[in-house]
Amino acid sequence: MAVAALIAACGSGSSGSGSGGGGLRVVAAENFWGSIAMQLGGSRASVRSIITDPSQDPHSYEPRASDARTLATAQLAIVNGIGYDPWAPKLLAANPVPGRAVLTVGSLLGLKEGENPHRWYDPADVEAVANAISAALDRLDPKDAAYFDRRRHSFETAGLAQYHQLIARIRARYSGVPVGASESIFALLAPALGVDLITPPGFMKAISEGTEVSAADSAAARRQISGHQIKVWIYNSQNATPDVQRLNQLARAARIPIAMVTETLAPAGASFQEWQVAQLEGLERALHQATGR
Repeated sequence: MAVAALIAACGSGSSGSGSGGGGLRVVAAENFWGSIAMQLGGSRASVRSIITDPSQDPHSYEPRASDARTLATAQLAIVNGIGYDPWAPKLLAANPVPGRAVLTVGSLLGLKEGENPHRWYDPADVEAVANAISAALDRLDPKDAAYFDRRRHSFETAGLAQYHQLIARIRARYSGVPVGASESIFALLAPALGVDLITPPGFMKAISEGTEVSAADSAAARRQISGHQIKVWIYNSQNATPDVQRLNQLARAARIPIAMVTETLAPAGASFQEWQVAQLEGLERALHQATGR
């Protein structure tokens, strides 16, 4: 669908959600970044996210006319980049707004299209993006800079406390445990957890990008499960392709514990940290079941 047509068309309603109220108008292409922006902006910002449905595969998202209108209102737009949400910069470019700030996560992190776009699964990148959002809010509303700085400190020390504690605990208890994953979304979290992700990178990348999995990578992933080379299998329920479903069945048959992750907040109303903590707790249970530790 042409960008110009999206802007001109009458949509069937916004796909976004977020906080109401006044203050700075912030729009995030995805709700994982939107949740962080909402917590950092507090009462001085009104935050809306466009992709919010946990059943929606963000890779295949088709923007609506309402999305163009929502982005047109933004004083700060947050997009992921790295090829993950190519529709968002197109909508922004088609409707330029003087003074609007755009934070592109890929550019912030010095990444290019083709690299792993799932940066919200890398704890260090989460910190970097939160800092950048806070700095953008300071620049757009300098009179409330002290307020935004307090919000940032609270988010780091209180909001993310359990998230960091769980990561540290899993690393201390399960470092080196071999695991498998359906796609590259987990590849950014695995190093922080210390687990050994042994699924072929080509398999995970192909599933993530919706391209054909090579026969060699598919066979290797099956062998790792059927041969109990992995202790836990992790899959993205928002991208359960036939290949992934077959591996899920194989893991169940082999009695390998399964942990689930999603690309966007689940449930949609959860905060970033509530969502991540629930997933980490599920992974911790699976690791305990697999190892007895």
